[in-house]
Amino acid sequence: MMEFKDIKSIKIEEEFLKKYLRVLKLARTPTRDEFSKIAIVAAVGILLIGLIGFALYELMLVLP
Repeated sequence: MMEFKDIKSIKIEEEFLKKYLRVLKLARTPTRDEFSKIAIVAAVGILLIGLIGFALYELMLVLP
């Protein structure tokens, strides 16, 4: 048996798809310079979080 969706849920899905397609149309591939800057910032953030976690780990080993 096939279930039928109510009209309200179909309209909500259509609105979501329209918004999704609008965003996809505006999106573009980043340039090499943009990509490298984003990659550097992400790497620095990961490194910083890792260093903070390592410092906390070492601090917890020293403190009883």
